[in-house]
Amino acid sequence: MGSLAKKGLDSYVKQLQQHPLRTKVITSAVLSGISDIVSQKLTGILKLQVKRLLLKVILGAAYLGPFGHYFHLILDKIFKGKKDLKTVTKKVLIEQLTSSPLNNLLFLIYYGLVIEGRPWVHVKAKVKKDYPSVQYTSWTFWPVVGWINHKFMPLHFRVVFHSLVAFCWGIFLNLRARSVALIKA
Repeated sequence: MGSLAKKGLDSYVKQLQQHPLRTKVITSAVLSGISDIVSQKLTGILKLQVKRLLLKVILGAAYLGPFGHYFHLILDKIFKGKKDLKTVTKKVLIEQLTSSPLNNLLFLIYYGLVIEGRPWVHVKAKVKKDYPSVQYTSWTFWPVVGWINHKFMPLHFRVVFHSLVAFCWGIFLNLRARSVALIKA
């Protein structure tokens, strides 16, 4: 089993090096999908909602993977790949003041409008009510992840590491968005 896992990991790393964007897109899509399956089960959904699952996979593939790929490339170009204390602090601050608020806001809007099909007026009210607490929670969790990511992960693994942690964050966001939807339904 160990050699099979090693072969799989070696093959994945090779794909990541040869086709970084494609591999990150697929990884983000798969992890978004698995995260949604877990979220659906935790919220008591008995029959898998395939449309919802596919919409989450699309979000991972069309936005999360490419965004993360280019965001980390840009940060590394700006800071020339440095990993000293001052540079990592700047990277984490930039990430937390730009991509974190944007990603959380877009997720809540996408979930309400696209996944749940709610009218804009309801989505806007939900975002206005819940976004501050979601973002606050994000700022208590993601800076540590960002620090580890920028300090210890090679550039080609940053989106993968982020996606693995985002798997859990996605479950939190799904549960948060879903619990609000169930209350209002």
